[in-house]
Amino acid sequence: MKIGIFGRGKLGKAVAALAANEKGMELSWVVDLGEAPAGPVDVALDASAAGAIGEHLAWAMKTGTNLVIAATGWEDSALAPFKARLASPAAQAPIGLMVSPNFSLSVAFVRRAAVALGRFAALDEASSLGIVEHHHTAKADAPSGTAKLLADALAQGCPRYSGWNMGKAESGKINVASLRIGSEVGYHEIFYETPADSIVISHKAESRDMFAKGALAALRWMKGKKGFYRFDDLAAEMIDPLFVST
Repeated sequence: MKIGIFGRGKLGKAVAALAANEKGMELSWVVDLGEAPAGPVDVALDASAAGAIGEHLAWAMKTGTNLVIAATGWEDSALAPFKARLASPAAQAPIGLMVSPNFSLSVAFVRRAAVALGRFAALDEASSLGIVEHHHTAKADAPSGTAKLLADALAQGCPRYSGWNMGKAESGKINVASLRIGSEVGYHEIFYETPADSIVISHKAESRDMFAKGALAALRWMKGKKGFYRFDDLAAEMIDPLFVST
């Protein structure tokens, strides 16, 4: 299969380096902002900037190219002009689109654990939930997309919560603390606390290869698909069976 990459940032470079050694995969082009793709591909990865999402999605729709969006800091409103055409049934969608704030299978596992922890917290009204995340100084958005993903997972499990906040504790919100210092690739902690005990679930990204490997898996999975997907749809095939008792 042929792939293309929008963006020469850290993630784009990591995916390009891994793709060079992937069997059955050919990297046709890597372009930066303002540069045009050099020919057709089966699936393209958008690892550029939030402000370019709309332009790249419009290109994908025009050329009939499946797209995986891995850029950070963008809002769902960027997809609004295209969602109607991407809605189910998938067979009628013009392209396949995958979006995710995080392309780590490990984080997908932690998200499922967060839902379970939220359900556990729902059993005790005295319990509280929170998240701490730490990234390098160059990371533009705060809290991270992964922190928001985990906050949503906790709220999914515990109906006492709806959404998140930063700063002073707010009833009904998952409190999130963000730190931007040093060169940390990505670190997240989920906290469950009661007057009697506490539980902490943590995940540390040792290198961006973790995200690059997940992005490559997403590109392979999206070949030939139509409709709207999230990375969690791919992860479900691999991780959900681990949570089922036999």
